[in-house]
Amino acid sequence: MRTARKGNVEMPAFVRQLVKETEKRVSSFFKGGRGGASDGEQRGQGEKEEVIPSPYLDRPVLDKLTEEGCARWGLTYALGSMQGWRANMEDFHNCVPQLGGELAEWSFFAVFDGHAGSTVAQYCSQHLLGHILGTGKRFHTEHVMKTCTGAIIEGFMQTDKHLHSVARREGWERGGTTVVSTLLSPYYIYFGNCGDSRAVLCRSGQVCFSTEDHKPYSPLEKERIESAGGSVSLQRINGSLAVSRALGDFSYKGAENRTPSQQMVSPEPEVCVVERSPMDEFLVLACDGVWDTISNEELCAFVHNRLQVCTDLRDVCTQVIDLCLYKGSLDNISIILLCFPGAPQLSAEALHQEAELEDLLESKVAEIYDELSASGEEPDLLSVLTVLASTVIPGLPPGGGIQSKRNCIISAYYHQRETHNPARSSKIDQSTTFTKSN
Repeated sequence: MRTARKGNVEMPAFVRQLVKETEKRVSSFFKGGRGGASDGEQRGQGEKEEVIPSPYLDRPVLDKLTEEGCARWGLTYALGSMQGWRANMEDFHNCVPQLGGELAEWSFFAVFDGHAGSTVAQYCSQHLLGHILGTGKRFHTEHVMKTCTGAIIEGFMQTDKHLHSVARREGWERGGTTVVSTLLSPYYIYFGNCGDSRAVLCRSGQVCFSTEDHKPYSPLEKERIESAGGSVSLQRINGSLAVSRALGDFSYKGAENRTPSQQMVSPEPEVCVVERSPMDEFLVLACDGVWDTISNEELCAFVHNRLQVCTDLRDVCTQVIDLCLYKGSLDNISIILLCFPGAPQLSAEALHQEAELEDLLESKVAEIYDELSASGEEPDLLSVLTVLASTVIPGLPPGGGIQSKRNCIISAYYHQRETHNPARSSKIDQSTTFTKSN
């Protein structure tokens, strides 16, 4: 993490420590009280719970996939993705900063959040763009917005149609994926959204636009579901599926005499067009593993602040992922961050404030550690976090709060532990290294 002063903290050691000191997957810092199956998990109503494999791990998988890139017209981007607490990684993505030929100044990005398996998400990540570009529509026309909108919708529908053929041929019906995508032209931003992943555009430091989630309990979605012979209970289609639009999920698309977009689960995306502005700062595409724990405004404020203290967009994505994890996300977490030429730049003032904040947090951790030691307790990480969480800390990153500085706090805690008991700390560190390497 390239912030003002401090380096990276070995997060696996922290997770092992928290899991050891608290009940299995239960902590006010890590969980936020969520439980049960995630939005995309499908369960048969007649199945006994004890025979259903848990969709969650005992410990989260914290390894992160990151990548970065740029386009010649000034766009820079980064991706961050992590499996987290989920038993399997079902997210996929597609990042194409420059399309070819006459679309050399265009870009395409998408996040695919699979459910009930990763097959559909992987297939769509490989084929959706090809179907959009293969519609035969020419984007350089007088009516470019209408043409592009039609191409995106048709591309989604064709992807679902071809996917269904593959599913029938290979004998599987289960599984689906939500999609949130953006097609960037020199003058417009086209958003294609199908499901509950989300895109947010930040302009002049504020949320300028965000896509709408497609949930079964939304009035228009519910009306379509019921007209196709389904029901909405527990905020899910037939009490099972928690999204009302998706690619795949063919067991929900069998109503006779109804078009694909009229089925219980529709593959038709909602396409919105926003004219580009010199005031555009950044655009975020993310799965619901992000949006379950943080609002549009909070994420916009947090990313805006982080761009002023971080030189690497991958670091910003990593910080967002960690923030969502600490705020209670139990899902896979994927985010694509697109920065326009007007994005916030590194700021000397912001760097100074960040350094002051980290100094303050270090001193607070030292005070808490000393107070707990003086009372006869042996301070553990959870005790320090508990006290610190009830302390007023000025200058925390907007939208992030105390959770966004957890790495700094953990580093300060282990520094105090080593200072007070170097022999034991050295022993613990050696054990941690051995566990991680094996």
